[in-house]
Amino acid sequence: MARFGDVIIAAEHEGKEKHVPQIKAPEKVAAGEAFHVQIIVGEEVHHPNTIEHHIKWIQLFAKSEGDVVKHVATFDLGPTYADPRVTVSVMLEQSATLYALEYCNIHGVWDNSVDVAVE
Repeated sequence: MARFGDVIIAAEHEGKEKHVPQIKAPEKVAAGEAFHVQIIVGEEVHHPNTIEHHIKWIQLFAKSEGDVVKHVATFDLGPTYADPRVTVSVMLEQSATLYALEYCNIHGVWDNSVDVAVE
């Protein structure tokens, strides 16, 4: 049986510079205080956003140790001529790993993650 994780494209594949979502978040935050997370697709190499080839959506999830994965936000972007970069305000009560997924209508689903410590 195949799993969804089997269809996520590894960063080592061709096109990673314009497909792997880059997550910009502080390394440390205060518990319960809002901070901004920015997700950018195509920061190193611009992703061509046209009707024919575009980033359709970006999603953000958080997972703290001993907890389930929590959905934080979904951004529906395409088809569009916009630059695929989004910002969301997040609050954490405990340290977590933030996971970003993005979907390119031609090249599939790509992911990335960062750890954020709560002090």
